[in-house]
Amino acid sequence: MATNLEGKKKSASGLNGTPKKPPVLVDGVLLDQPLNDPEAGERFVQDAFQIILEEAIRKGTDINEKVCDWKEPDELRALLDLDLIDDAESHEKLLERCQAVIRYSVKTIHPRFYNQQFAGLDHHSLVGRYITETLNTTQVTYEVAPVFVLMEEVVLQKLCELIGWRNCDGLFSPGGSMSNMYAMHVARYKLFPEIKRQGLWTIPQLAIFASEESHYSVCKGAAFLGLGTDSVHAVKADERGRMIPKDLEEQISITKTKGVVPFLVNATSGTTVFGAFDPLPEIADVCERHGIWLHVDAAWGGSALLSRKHRHLLTGIERADSVAWNLHKMMQAGLQCSAFLIKDDTGLLEKCFSAGASYLFQTDKFYDLRYDIGDKSLQCGRKVDCLKLWLMWKAVGTRGLENRVDRAVACARYLVEKMKKRAGFRLMMEPQWVNTCFWYVPPSLRGQEESPNFWKNLGRVASFIKEQMVKRGSMMVSYQPHGTDVNFFRHVLISPQVSLEDLDFFMDEIEYLGSKFQPQ
Repeated sequence: MATNLEGKKKSASGLNGTPKKPPVLVDGVLLDQPLNDPEAGERFVQDAFQIILEEAIRKGTDINEKVCDWKEPDELRALLDLDLIDDAESHEKLLERCQAVIRYSVKTIHPRFYNQQFAGLDHHSLVGRYITETLNTTQVTYEVAPVFVLMEEVVLQKLCELIGWRNCDGLFSPGGSMSNMYAMHVARYKLFPEIKRQGLWTIPQLAIFASEESHYSVCKGAAFLGLGTDSVHAVKADERGRMIPKDLEEQISITKTKGVVPFLVNATSGTTVFGAFDPLPEIADVCERHGIWLHVDAAWGGSALLSRKHRHLLTGIERADSVAWNLHKMMQAGLQCSAFLIKDDTGLLEKCFSAGASYLFQTDKFYDLRYDIGDKSLQCGRKVDCLKLWLMWKAVGTRGLENRVDRAVACARYLVEKMKKRAGFRLMMEPQWVNTCFWYVPPSLRGQEESPNFWKNLGRVASFIKEQMVKRGSMMVSYQPHGTDVNFFRHVLISPQVSLEDLDFFMDEIEYLGSKFQPQ
């Protein structure tokens, strides 16, 4: 085939005795040849990939390199020369641009990056992302994404099996926040299907119930769907950050007496700050008694389902009506890879979201129309997120993914036990997952616990240490206040690249930076 195509190219160029055609101009634009130079493009890709391999992958995972090369906004803006110009830049200049972008970006794949609930690098998933971006298709119809439509079906079915469902449906969405919003939308439609045509005017006032420790996307989703943030009722959590089922039931009963219709309970498996797991069996009992849709936000903690040792944290999740699960977090599938799953195979998603666009979903196609899955999502063009997870899963197997979970939890336990033996480290609580929340009391504050300014000064320690570590580029970890608690560190352990040396360094660096703190 390549030979035939080559022959056609030569013939069109006037070789082999064929007369050369005159140039074709339309509105002064020459149309004979492609606009882009494919050889130059391929050369740029090859050279850019070498930079990616060396600067982003090799240096990005090297503990001898910085997590970030911090610059203030004005300085960084000048270094990057971000202004867009009229004329094209050279091959060499563009490669310099690529190198600068990588240099001044945070290396989230670095073993000492603990700042977010995504970290580390899976090389197979990365290759999956390269392929997806190169093929540049949408998960909307079988005709434009035959491989990925079938692949997504298999991956989602596997995730549902891990939850404990037989009959299910789902899709990959643009993040856990959107998955939670999907749940609200579908649950509302299931209860009041007429809302799709008639809108909010025809239904009663609705109520959502979520733990006071739940993700902020619950309130965002309520606002987005026109329900208002006041429709979200915060259920009390215990001292470990877990929803209290008794308070949930009481709030539902009170709401009903006001003529408001409870339609969704959002339980959390792995809260953002404490990594807490709500008691799903008791919450499911409440939902069944009141006929309320149970959604489990397992964006963070869902990957415990892959571990025979730790899946007990999600006992009862099989009773949920829908689940959100972010595979780009603990599983390192790469941003973004967020599954929204429902315990329904009757086409509820399609009934809820379909618009039947005739230019996409023709009814007289030559293949099975069941594989045109685009009409069951809120989006039209939907990014292919299944390949990076599928390829990674193929590479390491379910047992390999299980090892990642078990190792992360074991590393977190190592860190906690070491902290207990080192002066200054003060745990907020024993972690349920891989979130280690703690204060660091520097030498300048020790022995002052009873002084009136102790907690005020302690609240300044985390931000003081964070600023220094970021500017040094030594590591990155998050901190926040919570309720009446002053700022504390939240160490999130995900990456399988993390070693005991990195964990020991983390504590040593906290101690070193904290030694410079002086109270006001």
